[in-house]
Amino acid sequence: MSDLWSALSIAAGGGAGAVIRYLVDSAVPADRRASFPWGILTVNLTGSFAIGVVTGLALEHPAAMVVSVGFLGGYTTFSTASVDTVQLLARRRYGAAIANGIGALGAATGLAICGVLLGAALA
Repeated sequence: MSDLWSALSIAAGGGAGAVIRYLVDSAVPADRRASFPWGILTVNLTGSFAIGVVTGLALEHPAAMVVSVGFLGGYTTFSTASVDTVQLLARRRYGAAIANGIGALGAATGLAICGVLLGAALA
């Protein structure tokens, strides 16, 4: 796969991942999103697990790069999770901010580990 084709494929995958992220986050009712960023948490946890699986499979196929860097890179979002945590802090929702900031990072890391182990077992 040429460098240009790889870059375009990754960009297309990233765009598709961002659209799916938007749809998942939007599927959470507005009143629930206002109290805690459940949609973004769901996105980041499922995306971490999926990236772990792709990594564990150790695929050398160019499509693995499009899936992991492109689609899943566009799907997951550390920056939105960080801003969500800051907004929770600004509203003095300290427990929710800690759960979202530290808890989500720990859970995402744990799910990524599980994904890597599952991918390696399937490889």
